[in-house]
Amino acid sequence: MSDERPEVTIYTDGGCESNPGGPGGYGVVLISQQGQGKRKELSGGFRSTTNNRMELYAAIRGLEALKVPCRVTLYSDSQYLVKAMTEGWAQKWKKNNWWRNKKEKAANPDLWERLLSLCRTHEVDFRWVRGHAGHPGNERCDELAMLALQKKDLPSDKGYEQSAQE
Repeated sequence: MSDERPEVTIYTDGGCESNPGGPGGYGVVLISQQGQGKRKELSGGFRSTTNNRMELYAAIRGLEALKVPCRVTLYSDSQYLVKAMTEGWAQKWKKNNWWRNKKEKAANPDLWERLLSLCRTHEVDFRWVRGHAGHPGNERCDELAMLALQKKDLPSDKGYEQSAQE
């Protein structure tokens, strides 16, 4: 029963310098709503990517960090992410074999596939927050993302690099 699932709040943010194709990073803050509100921070980056991929990747990493199925409230400043999930765009794109319409392919199908799969495991309520507006969870994720994209020897974002070659 979903009422027995642990409740978790996740804040996410992603960014990319020289978007698209520059270094990108993501930041995640997870807070358990049980007990003493255990907190965990995650971050990482890629040498060549896009801001939208980093926003998606942040949500994926946050959900992948959960060890059991949870009830999640996920906050993001990405309308692309939040609207695609709350308004059913991502599910529609998948149903249409990753086409947005008859002429345009959906971007980032590799990440949408992962995110949709995680949302079958977890009960996720996606909520939009205005970025750079002083929201502590979002501000911390932005800091984590910006620190991550500045690291040396960032790995390849294979999904981005493969799609850029197509």
